[in-house]
Amino acid sequence: MVRIYFRRIHKDFAQHVLDVPSRLLALLCFPLLLAVPLTQTKVYPLVTMTLATTMAIFAASWDLLVGRTGQMSLGHALFFGIGAYTTAFLTKFYELPIVVTIPLGMLTATLAAVLVGFPSLRVKGPYLALVSMAFPLIGTGLVFYFRDVTGGEKGIWGLPKFFPGYGRVETRVGEYYLALILLLISAIIVYKVANSRTGIVLVSILDDELASKACGINVVKYKLMAFAISALFAGLAGGFYAHLMRVANYDTLGLNLSFLPVILTILGGLGTIYGPIVGSYIYYVVGVFVLDEMLSIPSEWHILFFLAVVILFVLKWPRGIARFVTDKLEDLSEEREIEERGPHIWKKYRRKK
Repeated sequence: MVRIYFRRIHKDFAQHVLDVPSRLLALLCFPLLLAVPLTQTKVYPLVTMTLATTMAIFAASWDLLVGRTGQMSLGHALFFGIGAYTTAFLTKFYELPIVVTIPLGMLTATLAAVLVGFPSLRVKGPYLALVSMAFPLIGTGLVFYFRDVTGGEKGIWGLPKFFPGYGRVETRVGEYYLALILLLISAIIVYKVANSRTGIVLVSILDDELASKACGINVVKYKLMAFAISALFAGLAGGFYAHLMRVANYDTLGLNLSFLPVILTILGGLGTIYGPIVGSYIYYVVGVFVLDEMLSIPSEWHILFFLAVVILFVLKWPRGIARFVTDKLEDLSEEREIEERGPHIWKKYRRKK
């Protein structure tokens, strides 16, 4: 009986994980991420990897919106900043616990997405990108106008740690594993949404919006739903970032942060959910450990370097690194005729016959 049970588990695992390249890639990479704190005892690398994990949540939320509905948003930092400022404001001035302030920041970002989505969805394509890009600029202006509440240039600083009472290294290790857990939960939820009936409707809107309307689909409703779900996880990333860096300032609403998920998603693979996660780790590992430490390139030049890389990827590998790897895994898993395995193997086979 036990033998049959384990055989069934092995069969389901092979069918639903090993035979799906994206899940196999996640299975191979996740143990490596778990082992990061075991190889690092310094604070700086741990903070970098935690930041990469946080931005992976942010980029995956952007990919759900753009990769599944085609709504090009260049103002996603608005939801990130709202999550950060809401969490910081409630924690600093009302002394609410973190487990309450971060969910409230997520809800506030979702509400903002619905309010912003109604006027924004009246336009499409590059016009939507320009309209969405204006909202973080408006948010930055409000931050400086209400400086008595937001702190102006300094922001709201002195936020509490996730794990008070522990040493610096222990705190950063705990934050890293907490970020990893949040990334895993967020990725599973976003992946389930993208592959559900709602996700299929979103893809149909991406392929042909007019045909979707002709089929009786409420296009505005589903676009707003995509905006809201995307903003929910962007708010989660923003709230976590505020407590990770101990401050929420106007940088969380900056245009650089709006362009960051674009770079991460194109680097990893648009419309894949797992692609932005891979792109985030590549961006921060290469940017900090290669460009910063090995080549001593100033951080101001990192964005230009990765923009050049993105242009190269758009021309050479438009599907991204993660999609390229999963395509190769699919090629390896496919059964092929012996003639397709190369002339050398074919000659050896004929010689044996």
